[in-house]
Amino acid sequence: QVQLVESGGGLVQAGGSLRLSCAASGIIFINKAMGWYRQAPGKQRELVAKISSGGITNYSDSVKDRFTISRDNAKNTVYLQMNSLKPEDTANYYCNTVLFGINYWGKGTLVTVSS
Repeated sequence: QVQLVESGGGLVQAGGSLRLSCAASGIIFINKAMGWYRQAPGKQRELVAKISSGGITNYSDSVKDRFTISRDNAKNTVYLQMNSLKPEDTANYYCNTVLFGINYWGKGTLVTVSS
């Protein structure tokens, strides 16, 4: 059974930083690409960042140079370091992986950035 559990969200002022964590179980983590997505109220879920099993990263243009995705295969955990946060980064952040063509999601962690 695949489980993804996010943590680390909260309220932060604009310009501040947060680090999100996603603990994965039920998968061979070292072999899996992992992603962070976000969904703001009234908007569609969008990709924030992805990291391949080999550590290759991709970012959306809106977060490039501010966010960093990383993984610790020994802990089955993927991280999202978020710096220089802006009010428009406010959203629920979700961890994602794909197994046999099926998308798996965590329950999300809320990030609120005040101006």
